[in-house]
Amino acid sequence: MIDTEKREIKQKEKEKTRRRMRVEIDPENYEYTPASKKQADYYDDDVNQRVAIYVRVSTDDVRQTTSFELQKKYYEDFVVRHPNWTLVKIYADEGISGTSLAHRNEFNQMIADCKASKIDLIITKSVSRFARNVLICIGMVRDLAELKPPVGVFFESECIFSLNDDSQMALSFQATMAEEESHTRSRSMETSLRMRLDNGIPLTPKLLGYSHDTDGNLIINQDEAPTVKLAFYMYLYGYSTQQIADALISLGRRSYLGNIKWTPGGIIQILRNERHCGDVVTRKTFTPNYHTHLSRRNNGDRPQSHYKNHHEAIISRDDFIAVQRMLDNAKYGNKSYLPSLKVIDSGILKGFVTVNPRWAGFKEPDYYQAAQSVCSIVNDGQTQQSDETKDIQIEVNEGDFDMRGFEITRSEFFDSKRNPAISFSNKKIKLSSVCVKKFKEKNYIELLINPLRRMFAIRSTSKDNRQGIYCSKLENGEYQPKEISAAAFIDIIYSLMDWNPDCKYRIIGTLFENKSEIVYLFDSQNSEAFFKSYVIPKQDNSGGGATLQPLTPSGKRIRAIPEEWTTSFGKEYYLHEQTLMTLSTQSESDWRLRVEGQFFETDKKLQITSFDKLKDYIQTELKGITQGVNE
Repeated sequence: MIDTEKREIKQKEKEKTRRRMRVEIDPENYEYTPASKKQADYYDDDVNQRVAIYVRVSTDDVRQTTSFELQKKYYEDFVVRHPNWTLVKIYADEGISGTSLAHRNEFNQMIADCKASKIDLIITKSVSRFARNVLICIGMVRDLAELKPPVGVFFESECIFSLNDDSQMALSFQATMAEEESHTRSRSMETSLRMRLDNGIPLTPKLLGYSHDTDGNLIINQDEAPTVKLAFYMYLYGYSTQQIADALISLGRRSYLGNIKWTPGGIIQILRNERHCGDVVTRKTFTPNYHTHLSRRNNGDRPQSHYKNHHEAIISRDDFIAVQRMLDNAKYGNKSYLPSLKVIDSGILKGFVTVNPRWAGFKEPDYYQAAQSVCSIVNDGQTQQSDETKDIQIEVNEGDFDMRGFEITRSEFFDSKRNPAISFSNKKIKLSSVCVKKFKEKNYIELLINPLRRMFAIRSTSKDNRQGIYCSKLENGEYQPKEISAAAFIDIIYSLMDWNPDCKYRIIGTLFENKSEIVYLFDSQNSEAFFKSYVIPKQDNSGGGATLQPLTPSGKRIRAIPEEWTTSFGKEYYLHEQTLMTLSTQSESDWRLRVEGQFFETDKKLQITSFDKLKDYIQTELKGITQGVNE
């Protein structure tokens, strides 16, 4: 019954619609006005149109120049055959890819002229000439169609006019085909490059200092090679890239492009190129996106090949490696010199190794080997134990107090602000006010580390020590602690000390003073850690879950102490007394604090050109443009 009623209602609605459609129009009360403006169409010769021609070739090869000029000539004649057309301009991009708008200056200018109502129609040979990117092609055509008045694009090869309603499907298809063609070519080039590398045929483009023989092999260019050698030798000697650039300009030396305008960046490109030491490294960069053509450094994203001794070298491989280390550490403020590793071989600081605050080239094994080179080693590879760890023989005379079981309380348990301390955190290290006030005007310090004993040391040094650094600054007549940048070596310190990289550490130090010389020693075994409170597991309502007590807030962090501190107040009394007695009986030579470290070769295979040879070559090449090389 319900279905029948629904059908009847629907039938009545249909009948009403039919009656409305059969109504006749009263001609006396109806007026029709046709469109006064004719729809633009490429095929209309009777419409005045301002025409722009767009021409593009994707490479700047000489053979493409013929095609480029022929296209321009063809379209000039093409416009002349249409009497109502006015040629605005032929916009031409040569040697530019169509997958993006970058560097397509003429194309971008043409679009700007369209938006300025200077153009009514754009004519181009094909969709691929206009753009090889679907989004750019379709998006640009639609933007032009939305202008007032609209601008149409005619693609001659495909006979597509963008303002026609039926052009969108065909244009989308052709734009997709053009983009895929570009993608296919990109993959073909990638495959070709892989085949060359797999068969031992690396690419060796033009390079300063070298020429190609008839077989395409690199041979030294005797006119250009001295420029390359001078750049490497000057940098090894200590000149900055800016000073090297200035010297080459003064000498009138030319780059491989024939320019005499040198920049620090151009010098770095020379110093970074491994081909100058006879090697070839392939695929240092790669292009992940054929749309943007932006290259990225190859960090394992693509396979690489390293050909050693591929051709004759201009500079030695050891010199090249040394320069790379210097360049890598320039970001830490290294002043273009090759640091050396020194180890103290006597005195209180025996086994301590100097730390260069602007050099990350030395690694953990280097510090261990340097310290072990002056310390006695037992069979298991560990350093001999100090007297502190040996059994203590106690003799108590009649009437003396027996202090066994008593301890000398740790200074960390008292006011830490009055203790000499050093803090490590956030790529920075900082001395406490007590330390810097003790150093006073001798605030140019040297950093040292003993990786075997896990100790850190600080002592004042002379201003000519390139490895020194300021630890304080003068404010209102008083020396205040200054943060020391430790970005170059902080990771090594944390690793040698076996610390958690997420924590901040503070160590209370001990002052050693001999006449006018002072040294602070910091033992990592007594280090306090400071960590963020969110790392502590919280106890849930049911009573489960771990919790740590007690918690000692310190600013935004929580203070944590070594576990052994929870079972003792400090060092045993007699052990402490024996340590003092040992120090008091030391000779003058044992107490020496100003011991100059001895050089430790971290890489005995690296034979860098001597400074004397560097100096002689630089002076010969620079001739009269400088008064000489600074010592």
